[in-house]
Amino acid sequence: MSTPRRYHITTFGCQMNKADSERMAGILEDLGYIWSEEANDADLVLYNTCTIRDNAEQKVYSYLGRQAERKRQQPDLTLIVAGCVAQQEGESLLRRVPELDLVMGPQHANRLADLLTQVEAGSQVVATEEVEIAEDITQPRRDSTITAWVNVIYGCNERCTYCVVPNVRGREQSREPAAIRAEIEQLAAQGYREITLLGQNIDAYGRDLPGSTPEGRHLHTLTDLLYYVHDVPGIERIRFATSHPRYFTERLIRACAELPKVCEYFHIPFQSGDNDVLKAMARGYTVERYLRIVEQIREIIPDAAISADAIVAFPGETEEQFENTLKLVEQVGFDLVNTAAYSPRPGTPAANAPDQLSEEVKQDRLQRLNHLVAQMAADRSQRYLGRTEEVLIEATNPRNPQQVMGRTRTNRLVFCDGTIAQLEGQLVPVRITETRAFSLTGQILSPVAAGC
Repeated sequence: MSTPRRYHITTFGCQMNKADSERMAGILEDLGYIWSEEANDADLVLYNTCTIRDNAEQKVYSYLGRQAERKRQQPDLTLIVAGCVAQQEGESLLRRVPELDLVMGPQHANRLADLLTQVEAGSQVVATEEVEIAEDITQPRRDSTITAWVNVIYGCNERCTYCVVPNVRGREQSREPAAIRAEIEQLAAQGYREITLLGQNIDAYGRDLPGSTPEGRHLHTLTDLLYYVHDVPGIERIRFATSHPRYFTERLIRACAELPKVCEYFHIPFQSGDNDVLKAMARGYTVERYLRIVEQIREIIPDAAISADAIVAFPGETEEQFENTLKLVEQVGFDLVNTAAYSPRPGTPAANAPDQLSEEVKQDRLQRLNHLVAQMAADRSQRYLGRTEEVLIEATNPRNPQQVMGRTRTNRLVFCDGTIAQLEGQLVPVRITETRAFSLTGQILSPVAAGC
């Protein structure tokens, strides 16, 4: 009896990539592969890559070099690059790393089994052509048994001048509402408590699906989808990401206020606090428009958490323009901002802009923004002190095995004493006793904690 082949997947980048990796892992396990924690012990190594920033891309090449060397000693090793670097580089990856067996873009994640059949027949395969993404019938090997990603729209039609995503993930393709609901019902039957609806630009959901009202409104919007999936029994929490200020609506905020399972948490990137920089980025909104969205959220759901993404040192950004970003962060008081220094990406207009800023300026501005973000997040955390928050317990605290950890509805990480065997997957009331910028500590008030 032959030993089962082992596989290892390393994932770089965003939530979409994590969801893709879970689906590809599910396909491999259906083919009889078993998971290997260590890449060096695996017979198939897959790197699911990200090209948003140069450092993520360079890390991939470093990892790949080590496995290519291993393959020269072990020709039976199957070596795969998937995701955005694969889509961007295509055949040139084979010239750079001839040991590769398969180069596949993100649109081909569901086709992994077919592509491996070609590899096993002796072909070196490049799959980067644009395809219709077939309805997802794979069974993902999910990293969590409590929370799950559910893709609702693939691709992106925006043309932000710094961003390579539309080039590598293709045009927007929305899944049918019935297929999304069926996946959520299956997750509920498997015991999942929380789902996150995912899209590169989730507010665009449905605009490519057929059907609209006589007034011209699409029948399928993200808001409609939330109403449609909200009542699936067993699912206690619903989140969604990532929003785009250009398409974000008051109707969506009101739906979140009205639907008890939808969490009071919004992730809405602003990218810059300066209108001229936003225009150069082709973001399609102004700072004033962004602030109106924040105002509406705080008016309708006062305790909602708001997080965002921001880029510093975009080509040509002046010190004054950067300070406008600092002002916006201070004015809004975000719960979290994911920050990055601008990184030129191949094939994007901004990469060819003449006024690129130095690494010194990038690092200085990034450090200053991060300092302010942490300060504002610590201020926002203060409001939880002494409050009782509903926390969904997900795992043991990796730094303290006496503690479990989970998240509030507003997505704050919470640590508390307890054992995962008793508490995993439970929604428990936790009185917050300590606050930090990005996490909280508390005490479980539920009777279930008595034996902890």
